[in-house]
Amino acid sequence: MLGIRFPVIQGGMAWCSGWKLASAVSNSGGLGLLGAGSMTPEVLREHIRKCHQATDRPFGVNVPLQHAEINEIIEILIEEGIKIVFTSAGDPCEWTGWLKGKGMIVAHVVSSSRQAQKAEKAGVDLIVAEGVEAGGHNGREETTTFCLIPSVRKNSSLPLIAAGGIATGAGFLAAMTLGAEGIQIGTRFALTQESSASEVFKQYCLELGEGATRLMFRKLVPVRLAENPFRRQVEEAEARGASEEDLLSLLGSGRAWMGIFQGDLSEGEIEIGQVATLVERIQTVEEVMKEIVEEYLEALFKRNEW
Repeated sequence: MLGIRFPVIQGGMAWCSGWKLASAVSNSGGLGLLGAGSMTPEVLREHIRKCHQATDRPFGVNVPLQHAEINEIIEILIEEGIKIVFTSAGDPCEWTGWLKGKGMIVAHVVSSSRQAQKAEKAGVDLIVAEGVEAGGHNGREETTTFCLIPSVRKNSSLPLIAAGGIATGAGFLAAMTLGAEGIQIGTRFALTQESSASEVFKQYCLELGEGATRLMFRKLVPVRLAENPFRRQVEEAEARGASEEDLLSLLGSGRAWMGIFQGDLSEGEIEIGQVATLVERIQTVEEVMKEIVEEYLEALFKRNEW
């Protein structure tokens, strides 16, 4: 359906997923995604054009449906000839039919089987089921990937992409065994050379220990954050029973930009998945893809020997 060699899709992560990362993933046989969530319409146009120049293979765009300039973003997708769109953070019924009418393949990110059924009724072509292990924004259900994938598989007939806590070939095989047709990887690609995230952010994430990330802002939109002074402020506020208004005031604007893109380890949001603890060093995308595929095949052969 997507015209790719390996069923490995890169997460369209805000402040990480620019044209360098997306084109590198596509050139390595997966599907690269530009992260429109952190881009203005014209910046997105620039990244689309640079990605077209850097790869002749399929790539797509991840579009949060709550983007403040969603209409302009959609117009640019059409004008620049984008054929694959991954939507998230919003109602798939709003744009899916319109995008498909323009000849686009549409995938939608869900965190529950109920959302998957809604997405299927909306007419999407693929479903990305993302467990609570994932970095960035998460579903309120807080369902783990290993519980979510078989549940969505049971309730939907669409091609299924597993996301959340997958960074190795063994995790790849586990997701496929549970019923997925492919995987989406965010954290490990966020920590590659081609990621546009700050090098300070990358190095900090490589040093995280087990249990260093937690789900915060449950009263707003849940987001997984690594430990730092800003997260401690949030924890203290939530422990006091802070209202949504108080949390919004504390959050302010630009926290993810500060943490991920600027490398502000004190006042920024350090959004990263639990699986960061398995990432040992910064590699190129090509190296990561090669390792994941080789590990997958090794794990598959061992399984067949049983």
